[in-house]
Amino acid sequence: MSKLPETMTAVVPSDVSGSRAAVLTTLPVPIPAPGSGEVLIKVAAAGVNRGDLAQVAGMYPPPPGAPQTLGLEVSGTIVAGAPNSSRWSVGDQVCALVSGGGYAEYCIAHEGSVLPVPRGVSLVDAAALPEVYMTVWTNVVDRARLKAGETLLVHGGSSGIGTAAIQLFAARGHRVFTTAGSADKCEACVKLGAARAINYREEDFVAAVRGATDGVGVDVILDMVGGDYIRKNISLLKVEGRLVNIAFQHGSQADLNLMIVMLKRLTITGSTLRARAHAEKAGIARSVEREVWPLIEAGRIKPIVDSVMPLSKAAEAHARMAGSGHIGKILLTP
Repeated sequence: MSKLPETMTAVVPSDVSGSRAAVLTTLPVPIPAPGSGEVLIKVAAAGVNRGDLAQVAGMYPPPPGAPQTLGLEVSGTIVAGAPNSSRWSVGDQVCALVSGGGYAEYCIAHEGSVLPVPRGVSLVDAAALPEVYMTVWTNVVDRARLKAGETLLVHGGSSGIGTAAIQLFAARGHRVFTTAGSADKCEACVKLGAARAINYREEDFVAAVRGATDGVGVDVILDMVGGDYIRKNISLLKVEGRLVNIAFQHGSQADLNLMIVMLKRLTITGSTLRARAHAEKAGIARSVEREVWPLIEAGRIKPIVDSVMPLSKAAEAHARMAGSGHIGKILLTP
């Protein structure tokens, strides 16, 4: 392996105070050196996530020790690090969940959060996999305990998270309902396996799902909207139902009647992934590799890539995500 350069190009937000719109600038910065248990990846692509937009707005700071550079998932080739690793070697093509630093030519990843690129998936497209499937798995399976035969409602079905959740749980035999904001998005969700996709601009999703389930509702809801959806979600859950929130695009506060929660024995939970311990994220990664990767390699689910843009157009990528015009993942390439 040839000697690495001393600097690399990375996307750095000029301001994350929230007091004004940050400018995303590509700058030369030092290439990070991997520490114990880490690998250095030459980035082929980085996934764009709403967490990146929240960080730029000053609402989602990196955990202690993480890079200030944006980017929560990458794909690429290992070029250095983890000399005592029992699995990863220089030259391996991988994808990885990272705590930051993905919008760059090189990125550090903890070896436990690294995954092999599934057979049949391109190295660039593999950047669309780690964050969505690790998020979906840990929230819907680990926290919401979705069981065989149960039904699931996924809000934001055309998002990266939504397209992943629809495919995964439809492939695992669940009846999946979803919401999306246009006829085209709803059509895309149905093609991915949704039993019913509701255009929330034209229909009341509570009435639509009740109608599709003979009035009984669903067992689990995965929500990234929040706001007034929280109360509606609670009304739509079956007895012993579970609501799991992973974001709050419409706000994190709601006026609730907790008597309904008590009488229906509901569970309301939520989580973030970025700040979890390395060991916990490694456990999630191994579950995803064991349970999800075979479905990808069998062609039953696939990465859904909306668009691929160069790092220099990171601001345009963020604008596209903020405008919710995308279906699937937006990727950036060095």
